[in-house]
Amino acid sequence: MLLSILYLILAIKQSLWCWPAAFISTSIYIILFFDADLLMDSFLNFYYLIMAIYGWYSWKFTNNINKKNELKVSSLSITKNTKDTFTLIIISLILGFFMKNYTTADYAYIDTFTTVFAIYSTYLLAKKVIENWIYWIIIDCISIYIYINKQFYLTAILFLIYTILAFIAYVQWKKEYIYAR
Repeated sequence: MLLSILYLILAIKQSLWCWPAAFISTSIYIILFFDADLLMDSFLNFYYLIMAIYGWYSWKFTNNINKKNELKVSSLSITKNTKDTFTLIIISLILGFFMKNYTTADYAYIDTFTTVFAIYSTYLLAKKVIENWIYWIIIDCISIYIYINKQFYLTAILFLIYTILAFIAYVQWKKEYIYAR
C-alpha cells in the first residue's frame, strides 16, 4: 500500500522513480487480486508491470536524448476523448460479458470496466496526457466500491487516497499545461 502511494506521489511530481515503485507494488497486487477472484484486476496489475517498464523507458530516454524533445504534459481534444470513451465502454461490455459468463470473476462488468479504462489511463500517464487523471478519479471511485464489497478495506482506503491524489495531480498538471502554452 505504501509503495502504491509513493508511486502516485512520485508520478504527480513527474519523478522517474514512480515507475520502480509501481513495479514492486503491482507485483504484490497481482497475487492478492487473483486469490480474491478479481481476475481482471489481477490482469490489470500484470499490465501495470509492463507499463512500469515502458513508463520508465519513455520518461527516462525521451528526457535524456534531447532536452528540446522532453516529454511535456499534453491534452487530448474533446472529440478524441469522447471517441475513446465510447470505444472503451463497448470493449468493457464485450469483455464483461465474457468474464461474467465464462469465468469465476466477481463483479465481472464493473471489474472489467475499471480494468479497460485503467489500461488506457496508464498509457495516457506514460505519455503525460493530462486527461489520465480524470479517468483515474472515476476508476478509483468505482474501485472503492468493489474493494469494500470484497472486504479489502485497506485497499479501499488506498483508492480513496488515490482519488484525492489524482485530483491534486490533475490540478498540478493542468497548471503546468496552461503555463507551458
